[in-house]
Amino acid sequence: MATNNDYYQILGVSKTSSADEIKKAYRRLALTYHPDRNKTKEAEAKFKEVTKAYEVLSDTQKRQAYDQFGHAAFEQGAGSGFAGQGPFGGFGQQSGRQGPFTYTYTTSGDGAEFDFGGFSDPFEIFEQFFGGSPFGARSRRRPTYSLSINFMEAVAGAQKRVTIEGRTQTIKIPKGVDDGSRIRFGDYDVVLDVAPDPRFRREGYDIIVDKNVSFTQVALGDEVDIPTIDGDVKIRVPPGTEAGAVIRLKGKGVFHVRGHDRGDQYIRIKITVPKNLTKRQREILREFEEEGRRKSGWF
Repeated sequence: MATNNDYYQILGVSKTSSADEIKKAYRRLALTYHPDRNKTKEAEAKFKEVTKAYEVLSDTQKRQAYDQFGHAAFEQGAGSGFAGQGPFGGFGQQSGRQGPFTYTYTTSGDGAEFDFGGFSDPFEIFEQFFGGSPFGARSRRRPTYSLSINFMEAVAGAQKRVTIEGRTQTIKIPKGVDDGSRIRFGDYDVVLDVAPDPRFRREGYDIIVDKNVSFTQVALGDEVDIPTIDGDVKIRVPPGTEAGAVIRLKGKGVFHVRGHDRGDQYIRIKITVPKNLTKRQREILREFEEEGRRKSGWF
C-alpha cells in the first residue's frame, strides 16, 4: 500500500528508538497483521506498510536519509544524489503464492542484506503459522511455530502444554531464554514471544529495576524492599543517595541458557517528591532550609 505516513508512527516508535526497539516493534506488528493470522481486509495492506517502514528504519544509511529527507529520499528523481533509483540503488522483486496468500517480496539491488525483525527472512513469518515457505528451496526447512510465555517463565524455565497439528505435547522451556529465542522441539522449531513484566526490564542476562523512594529516605538512609526473580530482598539505601544512582545486586540476574552463571540486577533510584504537604511538613522544611543557610554549606 503506497503511503506517506511517517515510518516511525507506522511502527509505533520514536525517532530516538534503538535498533532493537524498532526490531521488536516490527516483529510484533508483522505477526499481528500477517494475512494468514489476521483475516480483515486491512491486514494485508498493513502488513506491507509495516514491512516497508522496517526496511528503511532497520538500515542505518536508509534511516539517516529518511530522517534528513523524508519519503523524498526514496522517490524517483528526488534531486541530487537521488535521481533514478534513490540513494540505495535499484530494487529486485520476487512474487509467488503460498496456499491462499499471494505475496510480493522487494529487495534492494545493492546486495545489502535486510534484517527481518528477528526472522531469518520475511517468509519465516509464514512458517510461524502453517510451516513451509513460499520458495521451493525453503520448503525443506523445519516447520516453525510461535509460543507466547510470560517473563518469569522465560527466566526461570517452564513446561508448557502445546497442540501442534492436532497433537497435544509438553515442551520444556529452559531457563534464561529471551524474546525471539528458538527452541528445537521434535520435528519443529518453536520461537518464543516473551511478554514484558511491569517490574523488571531485561538487558541480556542483567535485570534493571526502578525503585521510587522519598527524599527523606535518601537523605537519612533507609532499608527498602526490592523485587528480584527469586523474591523480595531488602537493601540499604545509603544516606545522601542521589536520584539516578544505581545499586548492583551481584548474581541476581537471569540464568545463562547454557551453564550455571547468572547476570546481575541493577536498582536505579528514583526520588518521589510529595505534591501535597501538610502545614507542619512545610514548617519543618522551612526550618530545614534555614538551618542549611546558617551553615557554610551543605557538604
